[in-house]
Amino acid sequence: MKRRVLTAALVFGWMAGPVFAADPVPALKETPMFADQVKSGALPPVDKRVPEQPWVVKYFAGGDGPGQQGGQLNMLVASSRDTRLMTIFSYTRLIVYDDKFKLKPDILESYEEKDGREFTFKLRAGHKWSDGHPFTTEDFRFFWEDVANNKDLTAGGPNVELLVDGQPPKVEIIDPLTIKYTWDKPNPYFIESQARAAPLFLYRPAHYLKKFHAKYTPEAEILKSARGGQQSWVSIYRRLDVMYANDNVDLPTLNPWVGTTASPAQRFVYVRNPYYHRIDEKGQQLPYVDQVIFTVAAANLVPAKAGLGEANLQPRYLNMRDYTFLQKSAQTSGVNVRLWEAGSGSQLALYPNLTTNDAEWRKLMRDVRFRRALSLAIDREELNQVVYIGLARPSNNTIMPRSELFKPEYATKWAEYDPKLANKLLDEIGLTKKDSQGIRLLPDGRPATIVVEHASEETEDSDALTLIADNWRKIGIKMLTKPQTRDNFRLRTSSGEAVMTAFAGAVTAVPTPNTSPKEFAPTMLGGLQWSRWGMFVESKGRQGEKCDLASACKLLDYVKEWETGTTEEDRRKAWDKILATNADEVFSIGTVNGVRQPVVVGPNVRNVPKEGYYAWDPGGYIGLYQPDTFWIAQ
Repeated sequence: MKRRVLTAALVFGWMAGPVFAADPVPALKETPMFADQVKSGALPPVDKRVPEQPWVVKYFAGGDGPGQQGGQLNMLVASSRDTRLMTIFSYTRLIVYDDKFKLKPDILESYEEKDGREFTFKLRAGHKWSDGHPFTTEDFRFFWEDVANNKDLTAGGPNVELLVDGQPPKVEIIDPLTIKYTWDKPNPYFIESQARAAPLFLYRPAHYLKKFHAKYTPEAEILKSARGGQQSWVSIYRRLDVMYANDNVDLPTLNPWVGTTASPAQRFVYVRNPYYHRIDEKGQQLPYVDQVIFTVAAANLVPAKAGLGEANLQPRYLNMRDYTFLQKSAQTSGVNVRLWEAGSGSQLALYPNLTTNDAEWRKLMRDVRFRRALSLAIDREELNQVVYIGLARPSNNTIMPRSELFKPEYATKWAEYDPKLANKLLDEIGLTKKDSQGIRLLPDGRPATIVVEHASEETEDSDALTLIADNWRKIGIKMLTKPQTRDNFRLRTSSGEAVMTAFAGAVTAVPTPNTSPKEFAPTMLGGLQWSRWGMFVESKGRQGEKCDLASACKLLDYVKEWETGTTEEDRRKAWDKILATNADEVFSIGTVNGVRQPVVVGPNVRNVPKEGYYAWDPGGYIGLYQPDTFWIAQ
């Protein structure tokens, strides 16, 4: 069966990419772990388990090449909720980013796009769920008709990425392997939504979930089969349809490893999926590793346990403060400690609340001179040396040099250490009076004491805030910090009670022209500097406040330009306006980025890159480097 190609778009060049010609399928070799089951007839042979046109993996990010099947990966997690990490790490999606941040088909054999509004997906013939049931467009139809548009299950209707001007797509099932989504206008969010760490799943294992859906099974029968005393089929269905959370061991999956341990537990065992769709050039079915074990441990004990060799792959719950200990432990345990680049616009950023309830502070926070002064007063190089041992980069809260959109001025504008200019700007504003301790006075006579609220328990963040407080005191601004629970932190920001917050920087740190720029504009509740404006947009005007600061409101216009751009160059220009405006207006105050993330790798584990990019999105932490290609040297 020939692989269909990803066609170049006639108008929307952003979808155009390499042509994916049909890969010749090498002679398949039976997986040793399954040999006995195949012999007994419990499993079909490998050539009946993989798709007719599997993904033939030829590139290995770690550089060790094709490996050998077998062995076990051991990881430490902090709670039973971390079953979701298997979904994130596995990074098996309809479409994925590669390690160069280019999109390509994964579960899909191919996809085609026309005018940015018509998308045709082609599935792989012979692809099966982990229980051996065929994966077809019926799984997409079931999601669209019976989940996304079922008012009992999805009261708000289809996800926002599936709406253009509030209108859903026309969904056409062409045949068991082909499905088409069509909108009247371009939908620039659709393809990207499939490649995220937490993707918009467009399909479900219909053959399994129909047993718990009232359209296909009488509710009395569903209730009879339930555990835990649920009172409706809806609550039962929702508990079982957990593709992202990945804590229902009976739910079939397309991931490389299948869960076998019911939650909660202290040890979660995942075994290889016999129907996984990727193989290597030697004809070996991936993943290489037979089992992945998640062992629950207290988060503060993970570094010690990883250093002692209790994990042979540990990317989570480690920080730079653990590096010295990990290196010393490695001398006896034999583990390797790799330092990847953490993907965040700023390791720690400060967010002036432009919609705070305090009228005096609101006026100041909205004065660009005040925001610039606070940024200029931070000695980022000192911060880098003292807190991050010189391994980070002083920067605004912006995108990183890895992005093709990066320009140096995005990182440096109003971010050079210049307390003299900072003082001058504060004097211009009129904050010339000071109290006996040298703290400037607000127009109403209060000392200029900024309470910075945060929800971090990280030592580095506390140390960084202490240094920034010392810097600001030199320009007559006093900082106090106030720790909050995560829920209270969000609530106080969105309600306007908080004046300023401290949190991690931009998640969208390595965008392409086709990546959504919404994070850099007041479009969502999660934007800490303009939470109430974002709430207004998200709720379609029902909650929050309409943006009323011209310099911020124009970002909404630039996002619209991005959404309606007809070429990749149009989108690139919109991104440039958005990033240049953020840098000049200092809507958030960045510190440093490019901080290193320790990754512990066992002595026998192969194909884990020595250098890498560690971020939630894109890539799912280690997912960008295809953990199904990691292997154990016997």
